[in-house]
Amino acid sequence: MRLTKFTDLSLRIVMRLAAAGQDELLTTREAAEQLAVPYTHAAKAVHRLAELGVVDARRGRGGGLALSTSAEAFSVGWLARELEGVGDVVGCDDAVPCPLRTGCRLRGALRRAQEAFYAVLDELTIADLVAGPTGPLLLSLPAPAHHRPQGADAAAAAG
Repeated sequence: MRLTKFTDLSLRIVMRLAAAGQDELLTTREAAEQLAVPYTHAAKAVHRLAELGVVDARRGRGGGLALSTSAEAFSVGWLARELEGVGDVVGCDDAVPCPLRTGCRLRGALRRAQEAFYAVLDELTIADLVAGPTGPLLLSLPAPAHHRPQGADAAAAAG
C-alpha cells in the first residue's frame, strides 16, 4: 500500500507543527519551504488539515499555523484514512470494470491488507511521530531564506 503524495505532505506538515508545539507558529509558506514542497500543495494540505480539526490556522499579523490542542492524541491511522478517503486498493469498479470482480479473491485480500496497514498506524499518535530523533530533526530544518539574519546570508554567500 502506498499513501498519496497529498497524505504524505499532510503528515509531514503535521509532524513539523507537532515538533514546534504551541510556542512556535509557522506560516504555510515557511512550512512549504522547510519541507521542500510547492506552496500551493502545502496550502491545500493545510486547508484539509484545518477542516479535520488537526491544525489551527490563524490569519493576520501574528497569525500562523499550530497543531490544535488535542491533535497530538489523534491516531495516525484515523488521519491517514481521512486524508486518503475511502476506496479499494485497486480499481475493480473503475470506468472499465475488471471482468473478474464478481469472483475475485484478490479484492478481499487487498481490503484486509489495507485494513492491516491502517491498524498499524492506529497504534501511533501524532505525538509519537515526533519523539526522538524525529522531533529534533524537524526543528533543525533550515529557516526559510527570508527569515535568516542578514549576517547568515552574507556568511553563506562568502562560504
